[in-house]
Amino acid sequence: QAHSRVRGDDYHALDPALLLWVHATLVDSALVTYQTFVQPLTKSEREDFYQESKLLGELLGIPRDRFPESLRDFDHYLHQMITEGDVSVTPRAKTLARLVVRPRLRLLPGPLMVPFEVVTAGLLPTALREAYGMAWGRGQQRAFALAVAAVPRIVALTPPRLRVWPLPGKSVKLAAT
Repeated sequence: QAHSRVRGDDYHALDPALLLWVHATLVDSALVTYQTFVQPLTKSEREDFYQESKLLGELLGIPRDRFPESLRDFDHYLHQMITEGDVSVTPRAKTLARLVVRPRLRLLPGPLMVPFEVVTAGLLPTALREAYGMAWGRGQQRAFALAVAAVPRIVALTPPRLRVWPLPGKSVKLAAT
């Protein structure tokens, strides 16, 4: 419903093909991030996650028959969209990406955002990272490897009150009872 007012020439926010792409990027990002910073998943666990994610996609308005059937089909869809599909990185997309990874925040100087930029670049598929023109030299690769090693340790040392948002924290407490 939130996107029903968003319109433009040849663009309709509720187009199932566009919704499917947004859903696919969310699912892929969740899988890649979890496997990078938490633990590897088995093929079966990845398949289960993908199948269960379809419910969210349906709630977003994607018809059930539009989803790739299996995780293998999903991975093929992602690859095709990035390498041969309609996904392209325009100059405007590059500008927006810079604002996302290096927002202009008065209280947080730009250099403090470098770790977020490195992690973002490290999690992106190579083709998209290159299309966005994100630096990925030896320094960035070493910084990413350091983040991959450090983040799980930092999370483990962080008290639950600080690493779980308040509302989900209440849900976790309720689920435990």
